[in-house]
Amino acid sequence: MSAKPFFIGGTSSNAGKSWMATAICAWLRRQGVRVAPFKAQNMSNHSYPCRGGGEIGRAQVAQAEACGLEPEPAMNPILLKPNGNGTSQVIVHGQVWKTLPAREYYAHFKPLLGEVLRAYEDLARRFDVIVVEGAGSVSELNLRPHDLVNLGLVTRIQAPWILVADIERGGVFGSVAGSVAVLTPEERTLFRGFLVNKFRGDMSLFDEGRAMLERLSGAPCLGVFPHTEGITVDAEDSLALERRPTTPAPAGASIAILQLPRLSNGTDFRLLTWADWIASPVDRAYDFVILPGSKDTLSDLAWLRARGLDAWVRAQHQRGATVLGICGGFQMMGETITDPDGVDSGVESGAARGLGLIAADTVMLKDKTTRIRRATIEKGSPAQGISCAAYEIHMGQTTTRTPYGAFARLEDGSADGVVGTRVIGTYLHGLLEDAGVCAALFNTYVPATAESAARYDALADWFEAYAQRPAEWLP
Repeated sequence: MSAKPFFIGGTSSNAGKSWMATAICAWLRRQGVRVAPFKAQNMSNHSYPCRGGGEIGRAQVAQAEACGLEPEPAMNPILLKPNGNGTSQVIVHGQVWKTLPAREYYAHFKPLLGEVLRAYEDLARRFDVIVVEGAGSVSELNLRPHDLVNLGLVTRIQAPWILVADIERGGVFGSVAGSVAVLTPEERTLFRGFLVNKFRGDMSLFDEGRAMLERLSGAPCLGVFPHTEGITVDAEDSLALERRPTTPAPAGASIAILQLPRLSNGTDFRLLTWADWIASPVDRAYDFVILPGSKDTLSDLAWLRARGLDAWVRAQHQRGATVLGICGGFQMMGETITDPDGVDSGVESGAARGLGLIAADTVMLKDKTTRIRRATIEKGSPAQGISCAAYEIHMGQTTTRTPYGAFARLEDGSADGVVGTRVIGTYLHGLLEDAGVCAALFNTYVPATAESAARYDALADWFEAYAQRPAEWLP
């Protein structure tokens, strides 16, 4: 038996497709439906390793959790990880395939389409409903000949679909009416209606606007959904990251996070609601400076130097700040970084001096490490003894020149990272998503986010409260 597909498209990036897809997954699961998520092609440096091997986008991991499933590569068969130089590392079925510029990527359309359909059919054989998420805008007409993820996929699998529009950014009338106006007859036949997302204030004030949108588009509005601050879901990419402090900095725990252009796994910092994200030196002393993960460590290190942030980080350390480097940030803290085969950016080999905060050297390797871990923080860190979940996604190996204490001990007995004088380096992502680790490291209370099950229940409640008769248009 083949599953029934249902597609969620958007008027733009960050309209709320991932959020809505997650909510629909949670709601369908509540109805007793065997449901699984699917996104054919995701462009994001926010990824997560699957327990069975490989990596997929964080949004599909959240959607799998909402369905009560273990994440697997079939849920996101193609993941594009941008390098920031016009190329992307192409992950197919969870594994590194090639690094390509956009034009060369499109030249592989036919074989990649075959991989997408193979992954979809694999899921469709095992579940009742597949919730399919699109990417960006469904009305990118110039991309239609190479469309793997939006309405080209809708017509291939004959999926009923809805359109999600973001009212917060403005232009909702043009974005909905314009998106519907450029549909082909087949796409229009499968179209079920639109949702208005991220509404703030008194929703009754939009009653007239809703009626106008229905007249302009010739399609029903299936719900107006309020902006909500009380539910958190993993951000799909850096566009969805909150980079402004939303709470005051606790005494002795002011934090600066370097806003690297090729930032990876920014989900590490979602609990640090008081942190300042900085892209240039600021005249302020911080208690902590965080060098986050990077998709292209050498290029981000060059960016950091061009802006004078290398000297700024060292000055902050000399003034008393603790510098914490995660993954690519850990690599930057050392003496040297070499990439003899060009595996990090995929363009050419390279080498650079690091910040010299620790006596260590990093070499980029061809094989990528993607592992779910369990870590216990070692002695020498304020968080010593705390055990938590973590994960690795990197292509480098770092060797220290002088003895350091390990930052963490892994479940297999091996050591991770280093601890020195006001320096901490680790390859482990996810540690700062643990409220206990954050509270100990920064010596301040850090409220934990709701457990996953509670979050997905809240999302299902949110969807049920504002969707118009969902049982009539969902499978």
